[in-house]
Amino acid sequence: MSDLSNFGFVLPHWFYWGWLAVMPLLMMAWDRWSSSRGVQAIDKNALANEKLQQIEAEMSKTIESDYANWFTRIVDWISEKSGVFISFWTVNAVVFYFFEVVMRYIFNMPTIWVHEASFLLFGMQYLLAGAFALLHGAHVRVDVIYNLLPVRGRIGMDIFTSMFFFMFALALVITSWTFFQNSYSMDERTVETWGIQYWPVKAMMLLGAVLLTLAGLSKLIKDIALFVKLGREQHA
Repeated sequence: MSDLSNFGFVLPHWFYWGWLAVMPLLMMAWDRWSSSRGVQAIDKNALANEKLQQIEAEMSKTIESDYANWFTRIVDWISEKSGVFISFWTVNAVVFYFFEVVMRYIFNMPTIWVHEASFLLFGMQYLLAGAFALLHGAHVRVDVIYNLLPVRGRIGMDIFTSMFFFMFALALVITSWTFFQNSYSMDERTVETWGIQYWPVKAMMLLGAVLLTLAGLSKLIKDIALFVKLGREQHA
C-alpha cells in the first residue's frame, strides 16, 4: 500500500474482505447473546416482522409436518441464514459513507476507496440475497393471471414456470463459474486507484447462483408435495 500513501487512510484489501466475512458473524452472535439476556429491541418493525414470520410458519406447517424433507429443511435454513448474514453488510455501507462525508467536507480529504467498497458490497448483497428472497416470496412476479387462479392453480403455475427459472439459474451458475475462473486466474483487479481484487466478487456471484438454484429446487419439491396433497383433498 506504499504507492497509496499520499491518499491518506486507505482501507487494506485484506481487512475489507476479512471484515465482511467476520462482521456479520459477530453481529449474529451478539444478537443471540442479547436475546438470551432479554435485551431485545421492541419497535413496530420488529413486531411486524415477528407477526410475518408467524404467518409464514403457519402457512408452511402443513407441508413441513406431512412432507418432512431433510433436503428442503437444510436448504431453507441456509437460505434464511445467508440472507440474515448479508443484511448486516448494510451497516458497513453507512459507516463507509459517513467516513467519506467527514473526510471530504470537514478535512477536505476525499477517499479513493469508500465509493468502490460500497458499490462492491451492494453488488454482492444483491447476488447473495436471491435465495433468501425466493424463500420468502419476495421476488417480483406478474400477478395479472396468477391472482385469478385458485390455490392449487397457483401452485401448478409455479411448478410449470419453474422450468424457466431453472434454465436461468443453471445458465447463471455456468456463466458465473466462467467469470470466477477467468478472474481468479488473472488476479483481476479494479481499474480504480484502490485496485482491489475482483475475483471475490465473482465468487459471490457463483455462490449466489448456487444458493438460488438450491432454493428453487427446495421450493419446487414443496410445491409438488402441496399440489399432490390438495389434489387428493379435492377428490376425497
